[in-house]
Amino acid sequence: MQPTADRLAPQPWMTAPETRAVVAALTADGTEVRFVGGCVRDALLGRPVKDVDIATPDRPQRVMELLARAGIRAIPTGIEHGTVTAVVGRTPFEITTLRRDVETYGRRAKVAFTDDWTADAARRDFTINALSCTPDGRLYDPFGGLADLRAGRVRFVGDPEARIREDVLRLLRFFRFYAHYGAAPPDPAALAACRALAPLLPGLSGERVRDEILKLLLAPEPASVVELMRDQGVLRQILPEATNPARLRALVTLEGVTPARLVVGADALRRLAALLEDSAEAAAAVAARLRLSNAERDRLVGMIEAAPAVSPDLDPQARRRLLYRLGADRVRDAALLAWAGAVAAGERADRPGATRQEVEAWIGLLETAATWVRPVFPLKGQDVLKLGLEPGPEVGRLLAETEAWWIERDFAPDRAACLARLRDLARQGR
Repeated sequence: MQPTADRLAPQPWMTAPETRAVVAALTADGTEVRFVGGCVRDALLGRPVKDVDIATPDRPQRVMELLARAGIRAIPTGIEHGTVTAVVGRTPFEITTLRRDVETYGRRAKVAFTDDWTADAARRDFTINALSCTPDGRLYDPFGGLADLRAGRVRFVGDPEARIREDVLRLLRFFRFYAHYGAAPPDPAALAACRALAPLLPGLSGERVRDEILKLLLAPEPASVVELMRDQGVLRQILPEATNPARLRALVTLEGVTPARLVVGADALRRLAALLEDSAEAAAAVAARLRLSNAERDRLVGMIEAAPAVSPDLDPQARRRLLYRLGADRVRDAALLAWAGAVAAGERADRPGATRQEVEAWIGLLETAATWVRPVFPLKGQDVLKLGLEPGPEVGRLLAETEAWWIERDFAPDRAACLARLRDLARQGR
């Protein structure tokens, strides 16, 4: 394989002392190594590089020896598949021996180690992920990935249907990469293969589907890709509850035009909530299918349950009561969801033609959530027991009734007033 005429200019991650140390260790005996995959792709686009992956023809055991000789910590994270992780300081580097497929069966493949760079690149899913470069920036592009990257084409390496049958997750990865790197129209051969093989998707684990969906939703404009998945029959196989791409599109717009401190950035789970139908039961079903954590499930369901209660028309006292009951984070998420729903329904709440009062009301609600400090109810169960009651349900009931009285008075009564109210309720109970 010959290098292209293009070169990758020196990048901070390429020239970092940690990277130089790993490269020096791996090439100490003259072996050629290259950066591969996402770090090359993203560097060519001028995007931040998160993970640095390195390929080498040396076998894993040899890689371990070279790293140990240089005093670099080596972890055999996937040594049977050729992968070793080098750690310098707090920076990890995934180092993988060149491989070729001997046999593929679903997610897994039987591989053999090789020194053939083209054979290794042929195992990649998309041409834009098959790019590699040497430490001095010489680019290798065996499948036209550089032209695809510049044109916004997400194209499979080889036959799309064969690559998907090797690992069905690649079908979802196509849409995820299209959302982050693609430009319309999508590659027709890839799209045809995804449409034909969509019925295979239910065989994937919930965790793998979840990871792809949440990553897709963090794309700059995910709603159009979600609609494409719907039109190709993909969405109904994994997420039939995703019936609200218009609200998702509106939410992404609001995240962009609302002050960042009020939105706290793009949030995949909030975007998922926007995409789903307005049903707590449906949200719970999605959470179970995607194997969300208990905290993620509660947040997803809670956003959808809370959204109808959130309105910019709430007066200041009603806002404070809602914040006390739901918490600031949940009110913020529910407010953005409700606002996006209003926009999607055509109420023009985020557009220049809308009244300034509408926009200011939504912003004001988010401001309240961002700056609100939760008041502390001044009584505890011990205060009820001091009145001579025995521990039991009556203690909780009296405390809850006193707290409700305190909330209705906008949290103003102090401890003395709350104790007086508690004594009155206790006498009434007796």
